[in-house]
Parts: sequence; structure tokens; C-alpha cells
Amino acid sequence: MPFTTSSDYLTRLPDEMPGAGVLSVSSLNSLARSLLESNFPAVLVEGEISNLATPASGHWYLTLKDQKSQIRCAMFRGSNQRIRFKPNNGMQILAKGRLSIYEGRGDYQLIIDEMEEAGDGALRKAFELLKGKLAEAGLFDAERKQPVSDSFRHIGVITSASGAAIRDILSVFARRFPSTQITLLPVTVQGKEAAREIAHAIELANKLADKLNLEALIVGRGGGSLEDLQAFNEEVVARAIGASALPIVSAVGHEIDFTIADFVADLRAPTPSAAAELLSPDQEEYRQSFSSYQQQISGTITQKFKQARQQIAWLGKRLRHPGRRLQDHAQGLDLLENRLNRATQQRIQQHRNKLRELRRTLSANSPRLRIVQFQISQKNYQQRLLQATKHRVKESADYLNQLSRSLNAVSPLSTLGRGYSITYDKSDEVLKNSDDVKKGDHITTHLNKGRIVSSVIAIKPTRPQRK
Repeated sequence: MPFTTSSDYLTRLPDEMPGAGVLSVSSLNSLARSLLESNFPAVLVEGEISNLATPASGHWYLTLKDQKSQIRCAMFRGSNQRIRFKPNNGMQILAKGRLSIYEGRGDYQLIIDEMEEAGDGALRKAFELLKGKLAEAGLFDAERKQPVSDSFRHIGVITSASGAAIRDILSVFARRFPSTQITLLPVTVQGKEAAREIAHAIELANKLADKLNLEALIVGRGGGSLEDLQAFNEEVVARAIGASALPIVSAVGHEIDFTIADFVADLRAPTPSAAAELLSPDQEEYRQSFSSYQQQISGTITQKFKQARQQIAWLGKRLRHPGRRLQDHAQGLDLLENRLNRATQQRIQQHRNKLRELRRTLSANSPRLRIVQFQISQKNYQQRLLQATKHRVKESADYLNQLSRSLNAVSPLSTLGRGYSITYDKSDEVLKNSDDVKKGDHITTHLNKGRIVSSVIAIKPTRPQRK
């Protein structure tokens, strides 16, 4: 937008206003307000709150100050309802708004539209935003965390080379398990370049893991303010920890301090010393275990020797003269010979009995006996067949006679034998009605004996029956 200076604005006033350029107080304040609002529509100011007033109207009135100056501020109800924290006197804030003048009193003031905490407050807000982002990306999920034990033989430490953290870690390992190899990857743990150096050290440790036989990492520093620990709240460090193939223990600050690195790491230790405690076995416990194992082994060896002596003594008692053993073997052979002879005789007798039984079975099933049985059966079947045939022939003859009698009873020959005849027309059809022939037709008459062929010379109607 075009920028207009105050001198340009005042130069035009005499030409634009009636009269000799004399302004009223109200006009002057109005012009000053327009000048400020048009040239400072959006400013961002950091300062400390003082003289905070929150009347029943819901508006906020306060003064922002630093070591040298102060400015009156107003934040109206429609804007301050969006604020998620409670402002108090002495709080350091960032205020975004526009410059204006309250014409009623001629007070120069800042109309605040947005407000947020400065210093720790801003860092805390950024912390929460990044925490939510990484949680949604799954970097805090328990499923992706690697197991961490106290049996690692070579551990890398990413911290300041001159800080108290490395001294505490080395002291704990020297006291608890001095055989653990420690490799320091020095970085700055505070300042603008700290986050980048820490992330690079984690990546470098993973690249050199096979070459150096690194098995785990400790990433941390001593305690401090939120600004001091900010390097461990940066996304680049969190992403590097999440991508590490080596298990990582986060050891940042004191017990009350929590950083983003703590949530992403495979294990969180409240202090660097505690991280060393978690990753190192207690050599005193090993000494006690070795002593216990030594006692167990000594007792076991003593018991084994005692058992061996007892077994030797028992074997000595069982040891006999070779001649006695030969006699025992000879008696054993005689006994086995007797048992063999008895078993052989028993098997021979069993086979004889079985052979005798087979002979009886063979005699009972001799082919000659079977042939005789078949011959007897054949004669019986022949007699039964002859009798059945005679009976069948007799039954057939009787049935034939019966049929002959029935046939004679209905045969036309019998009728012809009683003097009746059958007459056929020229088509050999039986004549049943005189209307079926005409004069001159040839007809054939069948008698009991012979046939008569005749010609029709007259046709007489049937006589009516007398009533």
C-alpha cells in the first residue's frame, strides 16, 4: 500500500480545510488517528504487561512496557475471547495490532487484535504444536520403540564434551561396569546450531555402527531453562531419533524436564546419570553372582567326586575272578542248550500233531468220496425230474382235453352237423341280411359236408312275425 509521511499530510491541510488552517481539538485528534491507522495498520510488539484492567464490559486495558518506554493498549471483547491463556501483570507477551488514538482523551494507544506469550510461553506453544504433529505421525508409538537392556558392550554418547553430563555418565559406568566401552560424539547442546549438530551426530553414529560395533546411544545434556533445552525440542532432532536403527536413551535435564526427544526415544532417563544406571549392570551384582556360581560349581564337583568314589567301590565289589566268570558262562551255556533241546522237541511234536490233523482233513475231503456223493445226488435228481415230467405231461393232456371240449361246444361245424348252413357272398363275407345281395349274384353255401355255389334268382322279404 502507498506510504504517506506526516509532513505530506499536514502540507495539504490548509488547502483542504476552510479558514486559516486552525483546527479544533477533536479534528486534530481525528486527523492524527487517521494518520496512525493508515500508516501503522499492523504492528507486532513485545513487552511486559502492567496496569491490567478487566472491567465488566469484557474489554481489556493494559500498558506494555520495557526498560525505557511504555504504551497504552486496549483489547476489545471480540478479540480477547480467542486468547487461550490468562494475562497477568509482569507477563511478557507478543501483541499484534494497529496504532490508534482515543480521541476522547487524545491518548496514543495500541489496539491489540492477537496476543501470545513471549519467551517461555512461545516456546511452550511451539513445543505443544510439535508434540501433537509428531504424535500424529506415529513417532511416539510404543510399537516402533526398540528394546533397551543393560548388556550393551559399546555405547555412544552424544552430548557436550565439556558439560557435566559426560562426566556423570563416565563416572557411573566406571563405578558400575567399567568394561563397557564409551565413545563420545561431541556436539553443542545449546544455541542455533545445536539441533543440527545433534541430528548429524545421530546419523553419523548409525553409519559407523558396524565399523565401531556401537550397540546403543545416549543423547542428552544437563538441566536448564526451556530455552536451554530447546535443541532437544526441535523437529530435526526428533526425526533423527525416530530414524535411528540404534536404540536411543534420551537423558535431557533433570527429572522434571520433558523434551520432544524424550517422547521419541526408545527409553527416557530422567538424568544423564540415570541413563548410565539403566544401561550398565552393577558389577557388584556380578561379583555376587560369580561367587554364588563358584560355590555351586565347587559343591557340584565335590558331589560328583563323592558319587564317583561310591560307584568305584560298588564296581569293585561286583568284580569277580575270570575263572568264576567262565564257570558261570559254562553253566549258562548248558542251561541254554537244555532249553534249546526242549524247545526243539516241542516244535517237532507240534508239527507232527498238525500233520496228523491235516491227514484227517484230507481224508474227509477226498475226491472219491465227493464223486460218490455227486452220483447219488444225480440219481435222485433224475428220478425227481422223471416224475415231474410225467406229472406235467398228464396235466397238459387233461388241459388239452378240456380245451377240445370247450372248442367243440362253440364250433360252427357242430352247428352245421345239425342241418344248418352258412352262406357267403362273392366277397366271401357271411350273409346276414337278404338286402346284402341282389338278383343274379353268385353265393356260396357251406354245409356240414361240401359247398354249394348258386345264383340268386329271387329275393323274398322276411315274413312279419305274428303277434
